[in-house]
Amino acid sequence: MTRDRTDVRTGIVGLGNIGQYHAERLLDLGVELVGGMDVADDARRSFARRYGVDVYDDHDELYDDVDAVIVTTPNRFHEEYAVDAFDRDLHVLLEKPLAHDLESAERIAAAAAASDATCMVGFNNRFSNAVRIVRNRIQRGDLGRVTHLEANYVRRRGVPGRGSWFTRRAIAGGGALIDLGVHAIDLALYLLEYPDVLEVAGVTRSEFGPRENYAYLEMWGEDAGPEGFDVDDSASAFVRCAGNRSISLEVAWATNRPSNHEFVVHGTEAAARFDLLENDLTIHAAGTGGSDHLEDTTVTTRQNDTHSDEQRAFFDAIVAGRDVGESVEHALAVQRIIDAIYRSSDAERTVSLTDE
Repeated sequence: MTRDRTDVRTGIVGLGNIGQYHAERLLDLGVELVGGMDVADDARRSFARRYGVDVYDDHDELYDDVDAVIVTTPNRFHEEYAVDAFDRDLHVLLEKPLAHDLESAERIAAAAAASDATCMVGFNNRFSNAVRIVRNRIQRGDLGRVTHLEANYVRRRGVPGRGSWFTRRAIAGGGALIDLGVHAIDLALYLLEYPDVLEVAGVTRSEFGPRENYAYLEMWGEDAGPEGFDVDDSASAFVRCAGNRSISLEVAWATNRPSNHEFVVHGTEAAARFDLLENDLTIHAAGTGGSDHLEDTTVTTRQNDTHSDEQRAFFDAIVAGRDVGESVEHALAVQRIIDAIYRSSDAERTVSLTDE
């Protein structure tokens, strides 16, 4: 029986930047990094040189030697590696989103449900200290009934390298909506305690990535120009949930406005406003004691490494022999909303999810 995290032999599938990011945190946690797999020679050589472990161009060999895997491949390939792991009852930490499209996500969810393995989807922002405090305030009733979430994840100029897999629909499944929106939607639903979603109205746009004269100061990866870009670079949506609760969503890789990572949690007794990246948190309320007044309380907490805390929760669940909650079910609900936003934009109408 596994006694602690150091006994969980772990491999990484997808050895690019995010794979190495996870590898560093595995080592910090004391988890045994057994090896890695990638189809790219350069990625394998770099990973082997940096971490001194075996690397493979086929995941079968890696899976023969591990108890758990972290899958960080481009979205389109999540299904292949996750489903094969579940078939072997290997534990899986799967980077967000669940998949590149809804059908693939449903197959992953079915395989996870049929497996005895633990599965966590990489919604690392849930582990932010600011989010933890807000969730605690909600659960103890300080905010009253939470009725609405404003969710913003907006960059002024932040299109990933045009021509990378991020900007190609066939591999990523979408652009800013599926890259950034997946985090914003999950966090909003998480703080609402994942109510049933009734309908979605959304618009996706591609206004900056296709430009020959796209003005930017820096870009992740090489810039292949507009021919390497066929996805959305922003999206706006409204999500109506059961009990007249709602979410307004604004996400973008590029806009002509300052960046905005603000979330506002509207409650009947108070509201909470926090910055997703900066950890700033303010509680807004009003009262009549002594005299009518408004209260704005700044809450100070430390900035934490959300990926490290996410990994810790994943491996602690494996060691304890318990699941990590409804991680896969929640990820599938997020994928359904993303799919509905794309369909709503294409059809120029609201999409109902109650008949699906």
